[in-house]
Amino acid sequence: MASSMISNTTIPPTTSDRSHRIKRKKKAQSKAQQAQEQQQRLQSHAKWRSQAQQQIYSSKLHQALSRVNLSGGPRRGKAVREAADRVLATAAKGRTRWSRAILTNRLRLKFRKQKRNHNQQKAVGPARSKKARFGVLRLKGKTLPAVQRKVKVLGRLVPGCRKEPLPVILEEAIDYIPALEMQVRAMAALADLLFGSSSSSAAGSSDGSGLPPPS
Repeated sequence: MASSMISNTTIPPTTSDRSHRIKRKKKAQSKAQQAQEQQQRLQSHAKWRSQAQQQIYSSKLHQALSRVNLSGGPRRGKAVREAADRVLATAAKGRTRWSRAILTNRLRLKFRKQKRNHNQQKAVGPARSKKARFGVLRLKGKTLPAVQRKVKVLGRLVPGCRKEPLPVILEEAIDYIPALEMQVRAMAALADLLFGSSSSSAAGSSDGSGLPPPS
């Protein structure tokens, strides 16, 4: 009788059992989140290779370039590159670190330019001469191993990844490189379209028939 009563009583869960359950639950949630992030990355990589996304980017790039002053001399190429990168970051919708870095860098440069103009207006008296400084970080960079130097270079190439660890740099580069490839394809197609239309209109205006003049 006593043995049956002992067997029927339920043993309350201990603290260790509850902690194990919490750990298993957190581990399952972490795995589900990692799988969801992996799925989003795969969809993002496939998006940059799709023809529909390239057409959307091309149309938005054409609209952005129409607002750029292309007769600005040496700064024309920089203005075109900034417009192309800005449209590319907008197409990424801020879901990646590199796209957010491009968009925030534009705002930072805008405020820095306004502050510089304000300081120039307030500045009075002769300007102070700046002393030359030795780049300590540059000297340290020469003594780094080859792998770390390559990681550092890759971090400089991917926007927003200058001070990030290697896993973050690789994850951003895997998304940034297909986006750049799509940008190159779209800009090449847009250049062919613009130069092709200008050459055909020039040939057509030669005699009004679109045929080359007779020799």
